[in-house]
Amino acid sequence: MHQQLIIEKISSILAATEHDYDRQLVGLVDEANGIFLAGAGRSALVCKNFAMRLMHSGYKVNLVGETVTPSIQEGDLLIVISGSGETQQLAAFTQKAKDVGAKAILISSKTESTIGNMVDAVFNIGRPDMYEKVFGMPMGSVFELSTLIFLEAVVSYIIHERNLTEEEMRAVHANME
Repeated sequence: MHQQLIIEKISSILAATEHDYDRQLVGLVDEANGIFLAGAGRSALVCKNFAMRLMHSGYKVNLVGETVTPSIQEGDLLIVISGSGETQQLAAFTQKAKDVGAKAILISSKTESTIGNMVDAVFNIGRPDMYEKVFGMPMGSVFELSTLIFLEAVVSYIIHERNLTEEEMRAVHANME
């Protein structure tokens, strides 16, 4: 019962998400010199997952806030994942990216937000009205799980477009774990 509740909710949100977002997002990623990802809380975990898969796909990727993350520059892309689009720290990162001439996008559940008003594009996962409280899926789970699956589909798009093999991706997988 609970698995079905989660699957049905996420399926409905993904069905309401723009179908060409994968192509749009990959276009922005392909144009960028470097890719920076930022999120807070569980959205940060979604960022880490997407960053890892982008790296496996051959992209130069950085997680904002890590001690080895270089400075963002003009020509780079900041991808912010925030359900609310209001996290102050993420807004500061977005402003810094814009100040240096980098592009910035927001992946969110909201159509209007502080960060959304700062970025070059907002990728809405589903519609805002779909995020009312869902019993059994507390405190943002619906957004994070939907975004995780959406971004896995983006990676699948990259794999198909580039004809990447699992062996090619595994060749750059961590080997000191």
